[in-house]
Order: sequence, then structure tokens, then C-alpha cells
Amino acid sequence: MRYLILLKQYGSDKSKKLNSIGKPRRGLGAKELFEISKPRIIILLVITAVTSMYAASKLVGPELDNFGLIHIIIAGTLASAGSSALNHYYDRDIDLKMKRTSVRPIPSGRLKANHALVYGLAVSCAAVIYSYFTLNPLATFFIALGIFFYVIVYTLWLKRLNPSNIVIGGFAGSAASMAGWSAATGSMDILGFLIGLLVFAWTPSHFWCLAMKIKDDYEQAGVPMLPVVIGMQKTSKYILANTIILLPFSLMLYAFGMGIVYIVIAAISGGMMLVYHYKLTKNPTSDFAWKAYKVTAPYLTIIFVGIALDAAFHFRF
Repeated sequence: MRYLILLKQYGSDKSKKLNSIGKPRRGLGAKELFEISKPRIIILLVITAVTSMYAASKLVGPELDNFGLIHIIIAGTLASAGSSALNHYYDRDIDLKMKRTSVRPIPSGRLKANHALVYGLAVSCAAVIYSYFTLNPLATFFIALGIFFYVIVYTLWLKRLNPSNIVIGGFAGSAASMAGWSAATGSMDILGFLIGLLVFAWTPSHFWCLAMKIKDDYEQAGVPMLPVVIGMQKTSKYILANTIILLPFSLMLYAFGMGIVYIVIAAISGGMMLVYHYKLTKNPTSDFAWKAYKVTAPYLTIIFVGIALDAAFHFRF
């Protein structure tokens, strides 16, 4: 009898232990929904949208509408969160095979896949509807386009099919900047379009560094990221080549209306990336790729804050 009581107690303790790490509990918790929304990506994309909106209001006009600023933050947050949740839902099988992603809410069993799907679809639709009623049709178009590129073009189509997946899929980030610009102006001019393309041009260098760091994970999951397909050495050269394109492209924006503040920030931040990516070609290891990734990661925030500062203190020679 005593043995049965101890056994029952052991089973109860084991169940509690499993619950504490989230394995058997499957529900619709706020913490899990927050995780699959990828808050860091939300912050990054909202920064690009808000700074683009601010710069457009200063460089093109009309004056910034504070309510419009709030609306682009809300719409951008919803769009990014919904897209990320749908990415988590579709990638749940490969996430389970990768060490880095196996602890995510769906593969770890903390969140039901169907709940993530419903949440992702609902929030994505809410982003487009909210944008339509609070911003303008062009901004709404770019918000919808960003969702489409990330979910359909990148996640569903290219990610498991072609090593150029992140190159083409990177346009999803550009759409956030373009949404901010068009939310301020109601139109899209060449400068707004080129500023948006900065995200597209930066994404391969950024993501390929990460892919070099976790190459074994991608290989195990059968995802054809560039280091898996062509190896570490060649990938490092692709990263350098992409950054060689990115740096002059970023400086070229001076010819289309950007000022000295932006040029100085773009030259310094882009130059740092170039130095580290050159070093990466000499040492194409996962450890150094991680160092290069840490240098590349803040570039987008720095460059878009630089765009806003340039608009606030705009001068040219």
C-alpha cells in the first residue's frame, strides 16, 4: 500500500515537472503567442516604418500626423506578428529538427499548431483591415505585400526550395519602409522606393551570416540555405560581394536627396560591415560568422535612425 502511494506521488511529481518545462501543456497562452509573434522583428520593422514615415514628412510633406504615426505602429505590429505566427505554423516540422528552434512553442508542445494558424490569419487580416481604415490605400497595399512576401513567397514557396530564398524573401522587410513612406505622403517616389530597398540589399548579408553559424541545423532539417548548398567559403564570398553592393548603393541615396548626416552614418556603419565580411572570407567559420552577424544585425536600425536624423537636421553641400 505504501509502495502504491509513493508511486502515485512520483507520477504526480513527474507530471508537475513535465508541466514546468511545457512539454505536455498545450493551450493558447499569451506568452506563447508573444513568442511566435517574434517581438524583435516587430521592433525592427516598426522602426523602419516609423523612421521612413518621419523622413517622408520632412523631406516630401505634408507635416507628420501624430495619429498617422500611431496607426502605422499598430498596423505594422499586427502585420509582423501575424506573418511571424504563420511562419511558425508552417515551419513547425523543420523547427522540430533544428536545435535552435526545437524549443519554440509549437515543436516543444506548448502551443497547438491550429491555435497558431488561427492567430496568424486573424492578426494578418486585422493588419490589412486596420490599415485600410486608418492610413491610405497605398500604405495598405505595402502592408499586405509585406505579409504576402514573407508568408507566401519566402515561407511557403522559396525557403525549402531554393538557396535564393532569403534574397527574394527579403523584400518583405522593404515593404515595411515603403508602407511608412506612403502613409506619410500618399504616394511612392524614387527616394522612398530606394530607402525601402536598403532592407532588401542588407538582408542577404545579415541572414547568410546567421546561416553560416547554424549551418548544421539547416542541413539536418533539409533546408537549402546557401552555406548548406555551396559551403562556408563560397558563402562568405557571397556575403562580401553583397556588402560591396550594399555600401555604394546606400551612399548613392545622396544623389536622390539624402543629406550629409545620413551619408556619414551610412559610410561608417557600412564600412564596419565591409571590414568584418572581408575578414569572414579569410576565416569562414561558424564562430567568426557569429561575430560578423553581431556587427551586421544593428546596421538596419542605425541606418534608418540615420535617415530620420538626416531629415530632422537636413543639409547638403
